[in-house]
Amino acid sequence: PKAQRKMLEGSVLLFLCRSWTRLRPEWQRLWCVYVVSIIEQLAQVHNSTTKEALERLCNFLPEKLNLQGMCYLAAAIFGPHLIKVIETEMNADMVCYSLKLCKQDAGQPRCLLYHTPKVSYPCIMKNNLPYEDFDGDKFSAFPTLRGYHWRGKDCNDGRPTVYPGRRTQKSFFFPNQGVDPKDGIPYEQKFCTESKGVILLGDSAGARFHIPTEWMTAAQLSLKSFSNLPLAFTNELDWPQFSGTTGYLNSTIGGWTDSVYLRLYRRNRCNHRDFQNISKNGIMSFIVNITPCLPPISSMARNQLLDNPAIVIYAAIGNDVCNGKPDTVAHMTTPEQMHSNVMQTLDYLNGHLPKGSHVILTGLVDGRFLWDQLHKRYHPLGQLNNDITYEQLYSFLSCLQANPCNDWLSSNKTLRDLTSERALQLSNVLKEIARSKKYANFDIFYMDFPLVEIAEEWHSRGGEAWQLIEPTDGFHPSQIASALGARIFWQKALREWPHILGKENPFNKQIEDVFGDQGGY
Repeated sequence: PKAQRKMLEGSVLLFLCRSWTRLRPEWQRLWCVYVVSIIEQLAQVHNSTTKEALERLCNFLPEKLNLQGMCYLAAAIFGPHLIKVIETEMNADMVCYSLKLCKQDAGQPRCLLYHTPKVSYPCIMKNNLPYEDFDGDKFSAFPTLRGYHWRGKDCNDGRPTVYPGRRTQKSFFFPNQGVDPKDGIPYEQKFCTESKGVILLGDSAGARFHIPTEWMTAAQLSLKSFSNLPLAFTNELDWPQFSGTTGYLNSTIGGWTDSVYLRLYRRNRCNHRDFQNISKNGIMSFIVNITPCLPPISSMARNQLLDNPAIVIYAAIGNDVCNGKPDTVAHMTTPEQMHSNVMQTLDYLNGHLPKGSHVILTGLVDGRFLWDQLHKRYHPLGQLNNDITYEQLYSFLSCLQANPCNDWLSSNKTLRDLTSERALQLSNVLKEIARSKKYANFDIFYMDFPLVEIAEEWHSRGGEAWQLIEPTDGFHPSQIASALGARIFWQKALREWPHILGKENPFNKQIEDVFGDQGGY
């Protein structure tokens, strides 16, 4: 009977999923390399595309128990990303490493089935770098997995000297278009003055962490709801392409996109693609040596002698007080630790940033706003039956020891106030550093996290304060808050530090006429 067949198919799918997750890592790697090899060879044998080869492989599976259907479902969800990776001419070893199904444990040999990779991929297992960094300059021609959603798209992936931010400025243009054929004068010399990029050293808020609400809302669930699943997972559930510092694409997750980078680019077209989002979910103030395998600041791509200056925004706005520990206060960063961590970071920046750069230290947020705005409202999971409030969600997460901030996402008002008091102390450390310290290669400023200004601006537009918080996690700034934050930062910079932005380029129109759109940004 049909019902029994469906139940059996579901049981088989569940069995396969459980079997995969229970496989030892070395067997997962083996199966990954095998499947990718077969797909690549099917495409070669039948002179077909990777997509056609993947469909052909699904057709080879037995229809019994709907194995073909399961294969097609998996192909629909994960196929587009797999196809893109395979078509970069990686071999199966490199594909599986890039998909993070293979890894090299410390002290263990790197296991490769193929003797020589088709392309050298020095960044697959290194630091915070795009995996498809062909030429080793830390910029990529692939969007996710720390690719060009995170930093400007590589302008020539075959030449390590051509990337966004170079003073030679061939990176600004299409390859081989660095000189005006009419007079032989380099376009940089004719059009570009005061060029500079923007670099964010931040946490999940800066990376623009977002879990789509439709994933949590039964009435909105459909196959289309999960069409962005591979994109979300390969970007670590972050959407830096929409962030308030480095965003450049029109938002597809609500709100709109506005960013410091976009405004800097419109002010001076020579700042083309010169942005880097060096953010990490969960990162605290100690950005220099956060972990041995993923130190974000060390992946910053700036050559002190060859590159343009940069505006560096330091914005770890909450994790120094937020943690999931039961004894949460004991695990907060102390003012002394904060001072040490930030000074290490600034010393590192002084040794790597070109002269004439700027650093803006951003204070911590006052997270009492979260509880005040949300605790009585219904979470997306509870909106159908009005049965799950954010207060219930926070309590549940704390019980599971999975609450991202036991301090502010708590019914304990004393604890929330104590957490905000510590956050203010840490912000004052940043403020004092900005007031008292001088560096050879950059000037330094401080700004409070502009939550009050964001809320006032949104209220003046007819919005409500709860809309400034991510609805799914009830913790991060929403897309609206990110965009308004960019506007407020820009206004403050124009008013108080206009020199960090540079003058508006009078040659913007000529640059547009010569080089066109180049992908919209």
